[in-house]
Amino acid sequence: MTNEMNSPLSVRGLCKNYPEFQLKDLSFTLEAGKITGFIGRNGAGKTTTINSVLSLIHPDAGEVRFGGLLREEHTREIMEKIGFVSAGMTYYTRKKLKIITGITKTFFPGWDDAVYRKYLESFGLSEDKTPAELSNGMKIKYALTLALSHGADLFILDEPTSGLDPISREELVEVFLRLRDLGKTVFFSTHITSDLEKCADRILFLQKGQLKADDSLSAFQAAYRILECSGSVPQEVEKAAKGICRIRDGYTVLLSKEDADPRQTREATLEEIMVHLEKEGETC
Repeated sequence: MTNEMNSPLSVRGLCKNYPEFQLKDLSFTLEAGKITGFIGRNGAGKTTTINSVLSLIHPDAGEVRFGGLLREEHTREIMEKIGFVSAGMTYYTRKKLKIITGITKTFFPGWDDAVYRKYLESFGLSEDKTPAELSNGMKIKYALTLALSHGADLFILDEPTSGLDPISREELVEVFLRLRDLGKTVFFSTHITSDLEKCADRILFLQKGQLKADDSLSAFQAAYRILECSGSVPQEVEKAAKGICRIRDGYTVLLSKEDADPRQTREATLEEIMVHLEKEGETC
């Protein structure tokens, strides 16, 4: 377990109540220099969590620390070390990147022009273009360039690959791995689990506002097996199932490793685990 005082991000007892949704007593601690995948279906509370952590919305309860520092007491110092990237981020669409950068750098005393130039070239970005002229993938790379240039150590990414084509998503996954190679910490919220299978060290699984799993990617996947059934699901299998999904020629059943026969089952993908757990308790 990572020491909370040394963790890039530590969350304890985070709660946020809405009329039809509650984020319930959420606690987790990130490990420095690792990529943590934050998964769950749309509406599970991933964006609510991130917005609460970043004070974009006001949580009803809980404590958030960055590097041991309380968010409320060290806001300016903390924000200089965070890079936030969201698929929904917008810039002045008709302003050239050089103008946007010029404004952005005035907020960060630790801004490094050499680093900025390095990543402009590395990501193939032209300062003479406007955000309106960039693809969604290039907009994400520009946001990462800004964050790297002001010395961010923690990157909080909210659905950064959503809506991108497979090639653009692959390019961004490679960027996230490069960030990890630099010793940066990446907190990566997404429902595109195949991206996480390529890069994540650890998984947090959020379901209906509650944290259902907090484990390494390998351990999380190893805890389950998939049984494929042609025709109906045997009653004894249904009783042990963690979730059942209909497929073209029958059903797939998620079983815990302890309940599965390795000779009759196969490894489960991250997506299969998430989808089946969402269907736990439903009858087939």
